[in-house]
Amino acid sequence: MKIEKTLVIGTAGMPGSGKATLKILAETKGYPVVVMGDEIREETKRRGLAPTPENIGKIMLQIREEDGPTAVVKRCLPKIENADSNIVLVDGIRSIQEVDEFKKHYENFVLVAVHSSPEARLQRLSKRKRSDDPKGWDVFRERDMRELAVGQGNVIALADHMIVNEATYDEFKVKCREVLEEIVKKWTR
Repeated sequence: MKIEKTLVIGTAGMPGSGKATLKILAETKGYPVVVMGDEIREETKRRGLAPTPENIGKIMLQIREEDGPTAVVKRCLPKIENADSNIVLVDGIRSIQEVDEFKKHYENFVLVAVHSSPEARLQRLSKRKRSDDPKGWDVFRERDMRELAVGQGNVIALADHMIVNEATYDEFKVKCREVLEEIVKKWTR
């Protein structure tokens, strides 16, 4: 399998939609993964703030306000460049500006969106128990509105591939595997 140029597979989806499954599958195939949200969580920690949904959301917006709408992408580019593979998955793209910035740097860029209903996503987030996961409907909705305000809905709508995550986990995993294999096959020679 040979890929002439780095293939960047970007993922987008609302919190709890199932992007982590794509991340896990990519890792099992040996593809490095760069998580955009980790950049936000790290910056929140650097600024001495607790990793609450409110603080992480505030920092997500502040970074973009301070350094422009592609600030998080620019923090991820060195990690992609230093990856030990020419196939890299980038988890958590949130705006068209971010998509455009990745396309500017990587001719072989493919965007995969994962979609799930709000009810299914809230249930998943409640079980996940990460520090920035919402503890109730109001915080969940506030987070969704913040994500949509950054442009998440546009990214999902314009993705190259859409995976709907409303069936069983096993069925969803099969769909994710098929999409990843299809993308890699298209770009390999």
